[in-house]
Amino acid sequence: MSLFEALFLGLIQGLTEFLPISSSAHLRIAGEFLPSATDPGATFTAITQIGTELAVLLYFWKDIKRIIGRWFRSLTPRSGSHSESDERSIPRNDPDVRMGWLIIIGTVPIVIVGFLAQDIIRSSFRSLWLVAILLIVFGLLLGVADWLGRRTRELTELSYPHGLAYGAAQMLALIPGVSRSGATTTMGLALGYTRPAAARYAFLLAVPAVFGSGFYELLTAIREPTASPFSGLEIALATVVAFGVGLAVIAGLMAYISKRSFLPFVIYRLLLGSTLIVLLSTGALDPL
Repeated sequence: MSLFEALFLGLIQGLTEFLPISSSAHLRIAGEFLPSATDPGATFTAITQIGTELAVLLYFWKDIKRIIGRWFRSLTPRSGSHSESDERSIPRNDPDVRMGWLIIIGTVPIVIVGFLAQDIIRSSFRSLWLVAILLIVFGLLLGVADWLGRRTRELTELSYPHGLAYGAAQMLALIPGVSRSGATTTMGLALGYTRPAAARYAFLLAVPAVFGSGFYELLTAIREPTASPFSGLEIALATVVAFGVGLAVIAGLMAYISKRSFLPFVIYRLLLGSTLIVLLSTGALDPL
């Protein structure tokens, strides 16, 4: 596969990672239409997601820095006497401390399933039939949740059970076609959170999981160069492209959903899934 193909896929990764339309599905589909007509693979997908998550770090840097700092300070033992150390410690019911624990709790499901189901993720889950069906099904779920959700809760009301529910939704994103941001945002909307609140927590929750997966696949690619059809340089450049494009997309999306619904993304998912089914049914595409 050529450098041009890697850069093109990096562009797609950056454009689709934060939209609820499944970046992994788009990379899987796009690979079929490139000159090489090859699946870029789970390794390429996971590593380029490091680029888009760096965009999340930059965009939410103040929030992430504050959450991490206050979470660690909350672990400092408080003595009975008043002192400078006591003044620097943070109560464990602090909103930022609770958010830190919520992100940790919400990350557990995808870590466990991602580790245990690696072989299936790299093989059966990449069938284009499965991708097409999930694009449609989760598109409909997003539409229903956006339409019927109360959209009254803010992140300050996020509970531990809801954080775990978000985590279960994120776990489903291991399957191309589901969409990490789509599944977690759908869960947030179904639980009654506002669109910006649902998306904001979805992005924050993805950070440890995506970085963990990305660096794991990076080590895999170093140990096994044949794990990806791309060279290390091509993947690196694609990751840089994904970072730059992703940063612009996340800013645009947060501005968009503060005033508008997810309906355009629902329609897009239905159209893409239906088109994919037609192409697979007519033999124009090989599902594997």
